[in-house]
Amino acid sequence: MRATRPIFLSVFPLVVAMYVPLCTPAVRPTLAPRVAPLAEFWVRPTDLADRDLYAGPWGAEYAPDPDAEYTFVRPKKGGVNPGMVVRDPKGRTWHVKQAPDDGRPGEGPSEVVLSRVLSAAGYHQPPVYFLPSFTLRDGSVIRTVPGGRFRLNVKSLKARGDWSWQANPFVGMRPYQGLLVILLMFNSSDLKNSNNTLYDVDTGSGPAQWYVVRDLGAALGETGRLAPARNDVDVFARSRFITGVARDFVVFNYHGFHQELIHDRISSVDVSWACYLLSGLSEQQWQDAFRAGGYDRDVADRFIAALRSRLAQGRQIAGHDWPQP
Repeated sequence: MRATRPIFLSVFPLVVAMYVPLCTPAVRPTLAPRVAPLAEFWVRPTDLADRDLYAGPWGAEYAPDPDAEYTFVRPKKGGVNPGMVVRDPKGRTWHVKQAPDDGRPGEGPSEVVLSRVLSAAGYHQPPVYFLPSFTLRDGSVIRTVPGGRFRLNVKSLKARGDWSWQANPFVGMRPYQGLLVILLMFNSSDLKNSNNTLYDVDTGSGPAQWYVVRDLGAALGETGRLAPARNDVDVFARSRFITGVARDFVVFNYHGFHQELIHDRISSVDVSWACYLLSGLSEQQWQDAFRAGGYDRDVADRFIAALRSRLAQGRQIAGHDWPQP
């Protein structure tokens, strides 16, 4: 009689097939690197103190109307948080990211905050906003549903595809290093290429393309590889930012994928550059960024205090005057 194969030997390859792609820090350069002007990645914010972190770089005219009725188009595909694509009465299309149904904090608020800070610091961002709730028409049914992050489709931005952290024209440049520092400061856990978007830009002025880190919601919690806490002020406030310096490189308390972007790559000068940049934001600008994300004042105050503590640590670790951005 033929021996029966143990069940676990049959199941094990399936489990491996499911989880290895998640656990392998594969390089996925969707678009090949090319020579490009730095302005496609970062523009020096000469007016940092005057930037509006509530309305954001696109202003109030692009914001979603909280009193409008939005028509359901289709459900959102992929990602941890649920959501949908909707259309407003002006014919504009919005991608809405909502909070999970299990009561966990959603990614929408943290995505809006981080987007506001990055755009103020000179990094390109699409128009994103937050609504706590909105009116949805789905067929003949009209109801109020939980809100979240609203990202607008605009004709002047055409997504071409992903760009790679590991292979792009700006690897090693100070703004590239500084962007990683800012993301680490916010405990951004999702440093994967599929969150990066290369846009063709038609605004009449400025660069013809933008390299954008777009999906920013996995932040303001902890870092980790599988289901890290996000948008959680208690977790964020007790987590660490920098653990030391080794061989002239800063060691971060980062436990997510793609350690190759961070390990023995970021110097104290890179950290001080990013800290100098964000230290130009006023208390009111920080408050406006969190207000844009729909945070209560007391929660915003705790997040801001933790971020200011991280900025102070970044300044101290440099050990010398900050370089001008």
